[in-house]
Amino acid sequence: MHGKLCTPDGADTVHVLIPGGTYNSSYWDIGYSPSSRSYRMVMNKAGHATLALDRLGTGRSSKPVSASVTASAQAHAAHEVIKQIRGQFSRVIIGGHSIGSAMAMIEAGTYRDVDGVLVTGMTHRMNFVTVAPVLAQMIPAPLDPQLSLRGLDLGYLTTGPGTRYAAFHTPGPKVDGAIAFDESTKDVFAATEAVDTVALTNIVIPASRGINVPVLLVVGNDNHFCGPPLGSDCSSPDALHASERPFFGPSATLTTHIVSGYGHSINYAPNAASYYDVVANWASSIS
Repeated sequence: MHGKLCTPDGADTVHVLIPGGTYNSSYWDIGYSPSSRSYRMVMNKAGHATLALDRLGTGRSSKPVSASVTASAQAHAAHEVIKQIRGQFSRVIIGGHSIGSAMAMIEAGTYRDVDGVLVTGMTHRMNFVTVAPVLAQMIPAPLDPQLSLRGLDLGYLTTGPGTRYAAFHTPGPKVDGAIAFDESTKDVFAATEAVDTVALTNIVIPASRGINVPVLLVVGNDNHFCGPPLGSDCSSPDALHASERPFFGPSATLTTHIVSGYGHSINYAPNAASYYDVVANWASSIS
C-alpha cells in the first residue's frame, strides 16, 4: 500500500487517510484551489502530519486480482501501515471518505490501534434508492478510455466519462476547474470492496461498535447517506449525532459536523477549509 507522508516540523499527530471508491490519494490533496480544498495543505499548516494512502488497486499501490480486494483487506493493509509509523507520533488519527470511511472504521474497530477516527462522506444508513443509479453507471476500468492501459481486470470499476459531478458533487456548485481535476484524477474500486463494506458497516453488525475512541463524523447534503427512512437524519449536527451514536462503542465520543451546500465529495466544497478547521481542532483536542 503506497502513501505520501507529509510531516511539518514538530508534528506529533498524524492523519492516516483512506480515499473513497474511484478516488486515490489525490482526494486529500486537491490541486485545484488547494489553499481551500487541499486537506493535506490545511492540516500541515495546522501542524499535523498527513499520510494519504492509495487503496490497494489504485494510484501507486499494488494491483492485485480484484476478487481479492475487500474492505477488510484494505483495513488490514492500513493497519500494517499504522504499525510502521505508530512510534513516530503521539497520536494517530485514521480517516476516510465514503467507502474509505468504512475501511477506517473496520480498521479502528478491529485493531484498536488509533487515537481517533474521522468519518466523512458516509453514515451507517445507505440510501440505496440514490446509490443504485450511481453504481449502475459504473463501467469496468478496462473499458474506460482514461484507465484502459492500466492492465486491470474487469472486476475493477470506475465512473463513466463526464459523470462525476452528478454522482458526487450535486447539489454543490459546478466549478469547472474542480470537476476537471476530479475527472482527471479518477481511479477505481473493486466490486468486492462494496460487498463487505455493506456487510461490516450496516445497522445490524457494524464493525464500528468496537471503536471506543473519539470519532468525528462529517457529511454534506448527501442524499446517498442522508434522508430518512433509508438514510441517516442529517438535518442538523444534533440530529446526525442522534442517528449515528448507537453504532459506536460505549466509550466513544462522537462529534458531528455538516458541510452545508455540497454533496458527497465534501473535500471539493468551496467552503471545505472551514470543515478542515473543525477537524484540526478536534484532532488537537484528543489527549
